[in-house]
Amino acid sequence: MSRIEALKGFLEEDPNDSFSRYALAMEYAKLGNLDDAIAEFETVARNDAGYVATYYQLAKAYERSGRPNDAERTYREGIAVADGAGDDHTREELSEALALLKG
Repeated sequence: MSRIEALKGFLEEDPNDSFSRYALAMEYAKLGNLDDAIAEFETVARNDAGYVATYYQLAKAYERSGRPNDAERTYREGIAVADGAGDDHTREELSEALALLKG
């Protein structure tokens, strides 16, 4: 059984499992299947807005898909979420990525 199949199985049991959905999105991204990766990352962000790692990976997937405006919006959303969570490390990582995007 592939990792993707295993993760889909976990999500059949619990569709709200943010960790498994994030991991599935990462597998899709790793394989270059950006449309599916974006769809899964967007689901995590929508259903579990506090899952801060999602914003960086979603924005990167948008960048790789030629969607810089969506990437910028996502970095900014992630920065706000990280600020609210007191997650300075993630906020800084998102801020640096946003600065690189903006040139």
